[in-house]
Amino acid sequence: MADSRDYYDILGVQKGCSDEELKKAYRKLAKQYHPDLNPGDKSAEQKFKDVNEAYSVLSDADKRRKYDQFGKGAVDGSGGFGGGYGGFGADFDPMDIFNSFFGGGFGGFGGSSRRRNGPSKGANLKYGMTLEFMEAAFGCEKDISFSREDLCTTCKGSGSEPGTAPETCPNCRGTGRIQTQTQTLFGMTMLTKECNMCGGRGTVIRTPCKDCGGKGRKVIKKSLHVKIPAGVDTGDMLPIYGEGEPGRNGGPKGDLYIEFKVKKHDVFVRQGKNTFCEVPITLAQAALGAEIDVPTIDGPVKFQVKEGTQPGDQHTFKNRGITDKNSPSYRGDHTVRFVIEIPTKLNEDQKSKLRLFDSSLTEKNYAKRNSFIEKLKGFFK
Repeated sequence: MADSRDYYDILGVQKGCSDEELKKAYRKLAKQYHPDLNPGDKSAEQKFKDVNEAYSVLSDADKRRKYDQFGKGAVDGSGGFGGGYGGFGADFDPMDIFNSFFGGGFGGFGGSSRRRNGPSKGANLKYGMTLEFMEAAFGCEKDISFSREDLCTTCKGSGSEPGTAPETCPNCRGTGRIQTQTQTLFGMTMLTKECNMCGGRGTVIRTPCKDCGGKGRKVIKKSLHVKIPAGVDTGDMLPIYGEGEPGRNGGPKGDLYIEFKVKKHDVFVRQGKNTFCEVPITLAQAALGAEIDVPTIDGPVKFQVKEGTQPGDQHTFKNRGITDKNSPSYRGDHTVRFVIEIPTKLNEDQKSKLRLFDSSLTEKNYAKRNSFIEKLKGFFK
């Protein structure tokens, strides 16, 4: 059973560690638990796999960012919107990572060369989509088109002309790998490399398909109708499972990931699930109070500005923000900040009336100013 601990715990490093620290920890543990140094120890074999799984995620900057934000569900294909390039799939082999460090590894573990010609999942694809602010807030539907490789319909993916079939490679005898012995610090080990005759496929094509040139696949144009859930934001990814490229040797198709970029809005600013906007009000509305229309993403809402409202005063409307993409029943909040607009271009009559009004005011009408003056007096003393 796979280790359910945090990937950082498995490697014995702190979150936020450097790439060099990560690499050093991996090297130590991969050698410690390598099955060839622990023959018959199933626990060590499992720990070796867990260490490689953890390193394969944390050593990839994109996967590491998604793991830190969303957890394992974002990188293992088990769910959780916001995704990432899901999982290890049928073609994940811990020895692939180990070999990249130690030049081919040790002999005999897990039948790596045999698995190379087994079914493997196809490549994932990424599609960039730009959304209007309101489209992202409330969800929408889009038609998209993209190019991808698909199995050749003439040869059904075999790469051979109809009526013929690929033959087992005589050089590697169908394994796709060639093994050689070499002396290392750990004794005599087997080094494995890709067969240069078949390119690692394990088969050779004597009569290539004329339509695909023996590749077994062709580039096609694919169209999809996609439903975008409410609440997506810039950087989010929506997985469309099975719409990637075809797998090898009967393996499943990869997935398509739609990555979003949300345009800015002229009125609203978004921070996560919460929205914000500034509303200008007149000097009279601020002093006397008034009923005004306040904008929200749902439309205008009646609001009573209180008497004596000050510049920068705010009011929060609960559940008027963005829908949570993972919990559609929950919405963020909407906060309005009031900006008091001072009138300009006054005529002489207006100026005269304003002076008369100002002269009628006393200190009790200006609590903040009086408090400030008192502070200054203390300061200069």
